Amino acid sequence: MCFIIYKVAGLLLGIIPILIIAGLTLALTFYRPNNKPFINMLEASIKYAMQDKLYIWQRRKNKKIKEVAEKAEELKIGEINRSGVKLSGSKLRDLAWSLDVLDLQKQKDK
Repeated sequence: MCFIIYKVAGLLLGIIPILIIAGLTLALTFYRPNNKPFINMLEASIKYAMQDKLYIWQRRKNKKIKEVAEKAEELKIGEINRSGVKLSGSKLRDLAWSLDVLDLQKQKDK
């Protein structure tokens, strides 16, 4: 391949493709990362680049998700107001409070 590029394009125009092809050929022949053939690493990188990726940390801008979140927040506020106690602070404190209330209800039922 390098010789064909040299004959067709000449040395000045073909030096970059020749170096790329020669470097890839040498890597495929001699380079063994983690004692495995380089072709395995090349194949895995191509598969990774081609496949769909799931980014779970990106926010979705969907109206239904916003509506459901708003309704859930309204229900939460309604439940808190109905019980007569307003909770504030972290979710951990809210969870501890709800566990204490459930524990007291179980003791009353016995």
